[in-house]
Amino acid sequence: MKVLLIGSGGRENAIAWKIVNSDSFKSSGSRLFVTLGNPGMKEYSESVDIAPDDFERLIDFAKEEKIELIVVGPEKPLALGITDEFEKKGFNVFGPRKNAAEIESSKIFAKKLMQKNNIPTAAFMEFSREKIDLAAEYLNSCSYPVVFKADGLASGKGVMIADNVTEGEEILKEFSSGSAFKESGNNFIAEEFLEGEEVSVFAVCDGTDFIVLPYSQDHKKISDGEKGKNTGGMGAVAPVRKFMTGELNEKIKTKVIIPVLDALKNEGRQYKGCLYCGLMIKDNEPYVIEFNCRFGDPETQAVLPLIESDFLELLNSAATNDLKNYKLEINDLNACCVVLASQGYPDSFETGRKISGTENVKDNCLLFHSATKNEYINDKEELFTAGGRVLSVVGISEKSIEDAVRTAYENADRISFENKYFRKDIGFRIVNKNGDSVN
Repeated sequence: MKVLLIGSGGRENAIAWKIVNSDSFKSSGSRLFVTLGNPGMKEYSESVDIAPDDFERLIDFAKEEKIELIVVGPEKPLALGITDEFEKKGFNVFGPRKNAAEIESSKIFAKKLMQKNNIPTAAFMEFSREKIDLAAEYLNSCSYPVVFKADGLASGKGVMIADNVTEGEEILKEFSSGSAFKESGNNFIAEEFLEGEEVSVFAVCDGTDFIVLPYSQDHKKISDGEKGKNTGGMGAVAPVRKFMTGELNEKIKTKVIIPVLDALKNEGRQYKGCLYCGLMIKDNEPYVIEFNCRFGDPETQAVLPLIESDFLELLNSAATNDLKNYKLEINDLNACCVVLASQGYPDSFETGRKISGTENVKDNCLLFHSATKNEYINDKEELFTAGGRVLSVVGISEKSIEDAVRTAYENADRISFENKYFRKDIGFRIVNKNGDSVN
């Protein structure tokens, strides 16, 4: 099979790794092409020098190479309608159409859909930049903390939290001026702050059926202890066992996944691909924080090593409406992903810093590239930083989550680059303080 993967970040590096290690890929002489790619993918994929949003050239390439499956990683091309364009030409695509991807591209759409269909979520109010005065009035009547979210895509960073009126006024200034989220913040919501345990849920869907992958927990804040600004994600652990029960698992399916898929289908927005459900678990009840229209990053890096069954077959079954015949098999491994970032992220940061030590990563650890580049220095190929989130270091353990966490950090310390930054507490919510994992 010939597969075209759209995207070149850490999530896509993990997806590429899992595809090429699928039995169906290895046994059939398959080939994997990746748009732009990154140095971490080059050993097992072929880079295609076409931007993910250049649909015309991508379709021409797919026709020429006789691509049999398109896998879309990032949200932006999905929101722009890449699936629609490929399907018009007869291609099988893993990823929702534009109208279904609106579950992520518009927070307001998603909140209204949940409200209309009684899907549990935080109470909210809708505002716009043009009528910022209404939001200012809201600040004097709401309960704090209050969460502000940009309506449009913001690379996972479109959330700000105000603990009081003064902080709320500062956030509104950023929305009003456009300095925070530009066009994505033309419209925004303010919602109640929910406390509890966060869990990330991947539901792989084919338009009719769905399969839930192992649960994970990510860490969005830039600093230890869940403090500071929101990021695209600084690390994740999987699976989550501490607070997950059979009863809660059933509630997630019956109160969140099934209702939202039915609601989308009833509106002519049949969902195929990965539906990401970001949940807050409060008093053993799931509440939706957000929906995304693709695999999460960095959760994907921690979840995919836990899948024992054929991953390429999973993606292809979803794309071809055949999930009912797929049997998901999960192994007994534990995984912890630690993101190595450039100091200053998610604000301003420097790139072009030489990376060393990647060759020292041990066999019980995976290394996925998010934002790196190769350059030749004195006729020798060297690796350099090329963005905010640079590398994903994934510790794997048969023993426990605690051991996976320790493995990830031991290997993270083996990698060096100037201004390297990473959180030191990934997994702290599901690992006991005495160092024993909660299983």
